[in-house]
Amino acid sequence: MTIQYALISVSDKTGIIDLAHQLTRQGITIISTGGTAQLLQEHQIPVIEVSNYTGFPEILDGRVKTLHSKIHAGILARGDSADHQTTLQQAAIPNIELVVVNLYPFRETIAKKDCDLTEAIENIDIGGPTMIRAAAKNYHKVTVITDPEDYSLLCEELKHNDGATQPHTRFRLAQKAFTHTASYDCAISNYLTSIGDHHQRKDFPDSLNLNFHLVQHLRYGENPHQKAAFYRDESTTPGSLANYQQLQGKELSYNNIADTDAAWECVKTFDQPACVIVKHANPCGIATAETPLRAYQLAFSTDPISAFGGIIAFNRSIDKDTAAATLNQFVEVIIAPGITSEAQQIFSQKINIRVLTVPFYTGHHTYDLKRVGGGLLVQTPDNINISAADLNIVTNIAPTSQQMNDLLFAWRAAKFVKSNAIVFCRQGQTVGIGAGQMSRVDSARIAAIKAQQANLSLTGSVVASDAFFPFRDGLDVVVQAGATAIIQPGGSIRDNEVIDAANEHSIAMVFTGIRHFRH
Repeated sequence: MTIQYALISVSDKTGIIDLAHQLTRQGITIISTGGTAQLLQEHQIPVIEVSNYTGFPEILDGRVKTLHSKIHAGILARGDSADHQTTLQQAAIPNIELVVVNLYPFRETIAKKDCDLTEAIENIDIGGPTMIRAAAKNYHKVTVITDPEDYSLLCEELKHNDGATQPHTRFRLAQKAFTHTASYDCAISNYLTSIGDHHQRKDFPDSLNLNFHLVQHLRYGENPHQKAAFYRDESTTPGSLANYQQLQGKELSYNNIADTDAAWECVKTFDQPACVIVKHANPCGIATAETPLRAYQLAFSTDPISAFGGIIAFNRSIDKDTAAATLNQFVEVIIAPGITSEAQQIFSQKINIRVLTVPFYTGHHTYDLKRVGGGLLVQTPDNINISAADLNIVTNIAPTSQQMNDLLFAWRAAKFVKSNAIVFCRQGQTVGIGAGQMSRVDSARIAAIKAQQANLSLTGSVVASDAFFPFRDGLDVVVQAGATAIIQPGGSIRDNEVIDAANEHSIAMVFTGIRHFRH
């Protein structure tokens, strides 16, 4: 169906001038609202203002301008209905075949720290969603555009189809339009139901609406008999895994994505050049060093056996020497903020290795989510990193400066190890990791065994425990293995017993007051 009339009303004016020029060249008459109409006029683009088109002025400070029968009848009239078309002719209402609309910046408004309820309410768009939904409903006749990224698609179709769009394009754009308005309404609902009685923001909304968009179908889930897909959170932060760019390698699997996320979130927490190697959602090696290459070498040496088939994450760009070193092991995924061209050439020797880049950004999602039977567990993220000033020294012996650095490193590492977590560290390197055991003392023993298998000495190391030692037995095990300082939350009814044990062994121990369970 040839487009003769287009209605344009956009808050995000990216690309709108170029689009309007293209529409004018196609002989399409443009109808537009206040700010958009003024912008088009400033660029000498012919436009009919909505108030002139409807014969009714904008009223109520602009709250009512497009909510008019002449607008919505032109959009909603079916092209294949003689009755509809007769009604339009009798009322002298032309068909509107193109609607280009995006909405008031509600999300951007409520993201401002000084935004109050009044400002938020004024940024709830009414006319925009109404036009979008009307156009999307009538996609057999109307093309609806809500995303500036689709302007070029529209122009190409008009150029090659005598001023018309194809049916499958209109349907796809209608799908996108309904998704757009649904997401917009979800954001409004989430915000309004998070406002308390005195207009104070609550931690959690009464109604939590989520919006995720399909990125890809996966070969299978955790196991071959399970189907799986990967979705991106619409409100994802720039440095989240979902924003990855894959430079080479096989398609990512369900387990690849889960493990890569664990590695990426862990490596982002370190300020110095760092490397994290993950296997089955647990770090098997973490290290910081003066270069990514040295950090990789130290992380790999923690547990070379478990690193086989693992995920390697860096928080710095990978150079050719680092790339060459990683190819000495079997690796599923490598992820970093950047890859040099020389490193890419080296990786290309192993075409199946999945190489990803993600912008380095330390922001966090508003919520962590976990699905359970019939419901959803929601929590704020565990994004606290402590400093030496936050620690409480509880033993007769205080940590040395080197021990303090290692304790803080170990504490950051332990946050990403499944509970119960025991992590031995020395000089910015994990040297023994015990994860996911039902007993903390068993985790301590496993960490020591892992170090022995890797031929790493624990003498002079420090230990992080993600939660308190309920008894002194776990502390006795790590000290016997060679630990000389311990960092743990504290808070057990037997804290004094554990402190006495530390003093008995003449080691330093500090309490954080913060627990890092990870299930």
